[in-house]
Amino acid sequence: MEKFKSSKESKVSITELMLPAHSNFGGKVHGGYILNLMDQIAFACSSKHSRSYCVTASVNKVDFLNPIEVGELVTLKASINYTGRTSMVVGVRVESENITTGKKKHCNSSYFTMVAKDIDGKSLKVPGLIIEDVQSVRRFARSIQRKSEASSRTSRFDASNFKVDDYLENLKSENVKLELK
Repeated sequence: MEKFKSSKESKVSITELMLPAHSNFGGKVHGGYILNLMDQIAFACSSKHSRSYCVTASVNKVDFLNPIEVGELVTLKASINYTGRTSMVVGVRVESENITTGKKKHCNSSYFTMVAKDIDGKSLKVPGLIIEDVQSVRRFARSIQRKSEASSRTSRFDASNFKVDDYLENLKSENVKLELK
């Protein structure tokens, strides 16, 4: 196994025509279909980097910024943003293009944490990441920050740590009716 690889070595992109079969009841492309494509490209990118089977450990926030229309081309781009010991963060960007006007829209971006596995399902060490430019440093550092925030968020709201009195005041301005017993 190589000790380090650049993100260029595992970068992947796919383009697919959105068909009526991909649409939801509102006539737009179904978000679940796009999430499926995003997971597939994250798998391809992480497997290419690690040269092993990979599984999805988590998906960071996904905001659907612009709807995708039936008949548009959707391009997904994936690259490795971060490498841990056995995990990788894959940045995925989704863009749509109207084939008659050429107009492109950024539809969403997300970050998939993928873990390399051996044939017995045990986690495998992955090659580290060679960082070659400022943009890559930014992406790597942002992944570290996201990882830290996720850990803090998980422990802060764990049932054994949660203190309800710390949050009751915040709920007064929300669309909620409290009937605590």
